Amino acid sequence: MELDRLAFTFFNPEIAREYWPDIAKGFVVTLELGLATIATGLALGLALALVRSFQMRVINWVIVLFADALRALPPLMVIIILFFAFPYAGLPMSAFTATWLSLSLVLAAFSEEIFWAGIVSIPRGQYEASRSTGMSAWQTLVNVILPQAVRITIPPLTNRTIAITKGTALGSVVALAEILGSAHSASSLAGNPTPLTLGAIAYLLLFIPFVLFGRWVETRFAWKQ
Repeated sequence: MELDRLAFTFFNPEIAREYWPDIAKGFVVTLELGLATIATGLALGLALALVRSFQMRVINWVIVLFADALRALPPLMVIIILFFAFPYAGLPMSAFTATWLSLSLVLAAFSEEIFWAGIVSIPRGQYEASRSTGMSAWQTLVNVILPQAVRITIPPLTNRTIAITKGTALGSVVALAEILGSAHSASSLAGNPTPLTLGAIAYLLLFIPFVLFGRWVETRFAWKQ
C-alpha cells in the first residue's frame, strides 16, 4: 500500500505521459547550454592563461583579479547580476544568454588558474632549451610547454568542468526552460511531483555520460604519462 502510494505520488504514469515532452525540451536546452558553456569557458580560460604566460604586469593583474572575483562569487549571483542588472546599462539579454555567459565566465576563471598551474609546473629548463634551438617564445609555448601542461591539467579540469556544467539548473531562477525549470513548472501545473522525478532521470541520462567520458579522458591521459 505504501509502495503504491509512493509510486502514484512520484511516478504517476498519466502525468508522466502528459509532461514528458516538456522535460524532453528542457533536456535539449540543458544539453545545448552545457556544451556551449564548456566550449566557451575552456577556450577563454586557455586564452587567458596563454596571455598571462607573457608576464605583462598590468594585464596579469587584470587576469588575476578576474579569476579571483569569478571564483569567489556564487554562479547564481553572477546570473542574477547579468539578467537583472545589465538591462539598466542598456545590455538586456535572454535567460539562456545570461546563464550561458555566467557559467562560461565562472568556468573560464577556474580553468585559467588550472591551465596556469600546469604551465608553471613545466621545468624552466625546457623553455630555455627550446629557445636555444631558435624557436620563438610563442612556438615554445604552443609546441613544447602547452601540450605537457594540458596533460597535467586534465584531471582537475575535468572535475571542475562537470561541476560547473551541472550549474545549468541555476537557469531556472531566471525562468530558463531547462530540465529543472521545465520539471518545476510541470509539477506545479500537475499538482504532483512526478515531473520532478522525470527531471531527475533526465539529469542522470545527461550527466552520467559526461562523468564516464571524464573518467575515460583522465585514464587515457594518465596512461600516456
